[in-house]
Amino acid sequence: MARVSLVSEEDHPELSELMGRIRGARRGRLINVYRLLLHSPALAEAWFGLNNAVRWKTQLEGRLRELIIIRIGISCRANYILRQHIPKLASAEGLQPADWEALADWPQSSRFDERQCAALAYADALTETAGAGADAVARLKVFFAERQIVELTVLIGAYNMHARVLNGLDLDLESPEQ
Repeated sequence: MARVSLVSEEDHPELSELMGRIRGARRGRLINVYRLLLHSPALAEAWFGLNNAVRWKTQLEGRLRELIIIRIGISCRANYILRQHIPKLASAEGLQPADWEALADWPQSSRFDERQCAALAYADALTETAGAGADAVARLKVFFAERQIVELTVLIGAYNMHARVLNGLDLDLESPEQ
């Protein structure tokens, strides 16, 4: 059970415009993360904007983006993130069950190319230590333009934030009918 209540639409008509924008971008759903964040409408709106930017307005291809998000979900034991991305969003980007299963121990897998491995190593470094060495960044520069390195770094940071907020507040997963 979440450590704070979820905002209900019926109790907060003053938030209907923001709730409508969020719902419109979320396949008609107001998922629990937003129902939680709506305790602070400015944070809910900022989260919504950042989440949309890192997912849809970067030069990172969807497959790589989903690999990184799922890896962070696994590393941080963020079941909410995993449930949101597996299988629907991951499958839409061409990931197969064997791909997301291999992410638990990706360095031992042959499922990922050198570019993906460079990004996964960078994601692991930032997730585990909040920093990455010069070697990790040099490896990224072989495969990614500077803009893409910035976008990848922000994606990793955003989903680490997601994991910490969702785990910290023990957010419940949506039921299938939500």
